[in-house]
Amino acid sequence: MTVRFSPSAPPGEAGARRAAVRPAVVGRTAALAVAGLVLVLMALVIVRLPWAGDLGVHAATLQRLRHSPLDPGDPLVDADTPSPYYSPWMLLLGAVARLSGLSVFVVLRLAAVAGLALLVTGVRRYVRTLSAHRAAPALALLSLLLLWGTTPLLWSGFPGLHSLALTVSYPSTFALGLAFHFWAWLTGALRRGAGWPEWLGLGALWGVILLCHQFSGVVATVGAAATVLAAGRARRVVWSRLGAGVVAGAVVLWAWPYYDFFALSGAAGGGLDAVHRGLYGHPAARYGLVLLGVVALVPRWWRDRWDPLVLFAGLAVAVVGAGWVSGHYAWGRALPAVVIPAQLAVALEAVGAGRRGLRAGWTVLLAGGLLAGGWGQAGVLGYVVPRGGLPAAVEDRYRPPWTGYHWITPWVRYGDVVMAEGRPARQVPAYGAYTVAPGYPGFFLADEERRGAATRVYFGERTPASVRRGIEREYGVRWVVDGSGALGDAGLREVARGPEGQVLYAVP
Repeated sequence: MTVRFSPSAPPGEAGARRAAVRPAVVGRTAALAVAGLVLVLMALVIVRLPWAGDLGVHAATLQRLRHSPLDPGDPLVDADTPSPYYSPWMLLLGAVARLSGLSVFVVLRLAAVAGLALLVTGVRRYVRTLSAHRAAPALALLSLLLLWGTTPLLWSGFPGLHSLALTVSYPSTFALGLAFHFWAWLTGALRRGAGWPEWLGLGALWGVILLCHQFSGVVATVGAAATVLAAGRARRVVWSRLGAGVVAGAVVLWAWPYYDFFALSGAAGGGLDAVHRGLYGHPAARYGLVLLGVVALVPRWWRDRWDPLVLFAGLAVAVVGAGWVSGHYAWGRALPAVVIPAQLAVALEAVGAGRRGLRAGWTVLLAGGLLAGGWGQAGVLGYVVPRGGLPAAVEDRYRPPWTGYHWITPWVRYGDVVMAEGRPARQVPAYGAYTVAPGYPGFFLADEERRGAATRVYFGERTPASVRRGIEREYGVRWVVDGSGALGDAGLREVARGPEGQVLYAVP
């Protein structure tokens, strides 16, 4: 038998080359397989569409746009006021619901599929501008979903796996996916010296992201500023065209007819700061694994002081830190802008660090971080696996979703006003009814405090029946949902009983 070797390389060198390639192929295959399993898990979660947090207000928004796309009014209470929930994305979804006749919950599932697809493809496109390695996008996606902390932070716009399972249908997921595409497009435009039309398109996209989810728009803006600064050092920025893009985005914001974007900060008031103060709490438990990415940013900074991910993280730290120092805790919603570049940095070091041994070290650290983060968010399995089939340790991490209010729909019709407080006030409008007080902040609702006070008085144990009748007349209340049992003798007629001891009453 004759053994032949390639004339292009000595036998020993060829073998060494094959030995070096083999681990890379295995690693890339493993990364793709794990990322694929995570996406399958998310697809199963979308089928379930677990209800927690803000799903109710988005369903209510679709209800209003489905019935009155040109003048929807407040999504939660019977008032003719604008609302920042009426974004371009929600308007499109409302049109889908109106034209197709599908229920808002089916449309929200479609929104979840679109948002997840946009996020995955956006991550891939943006990472491709930073690394040509074939495993980089999959590792970056896994880092984005798992590399947070040992305690999941469940908040819209924060794309940890458990958080994303509950918010994947929200506009925040759609906007964040758009942001990744925006950064990729912006990077390409800077590199190839794009013309005026492309810059105007970039500006318009920036405005749409801000309209769809204001906080994700801030993250997109920070990332865009870092991208421009990194390119500016190499003199690739045509500042007049960049300025035109900014003006185009401002025009989109100004022209949007459903709410005044520029009045939003004043309308929000200080209530948002109280709501968001918790984002600054328990940093080790919520963000501890991100320290791997912070360490990974150091060699990137050492190689290039104007590295876009380093600038991205630095600008974001300045914004979030200013929020902490000044007491404007709502600025903490920019925390994804701190976390995302760090997560991407550690994924890129695992595939792009200089020496093979260094890459292997980063790979081991990243794998350990992903395993720890995955265990911290293992409770998400409860949304697709029956609770009895979960190990006890995983079941302890599972948060049961809320039950819905389909049980009131045989009686309560679209546009009826329901007196409710607490969680029912956050869910009932999803089925087309209104509540007296909004279950979420009414940014442009002038009498929000008065409505809240009337609701508290109504459910007060010592409130006279005459006062309750007056509140019912003032706000046109036809139904009452109560789970406390305090209204059993309030002159109301019991109509139906729901889960958790709740009762639907008809107002006489």
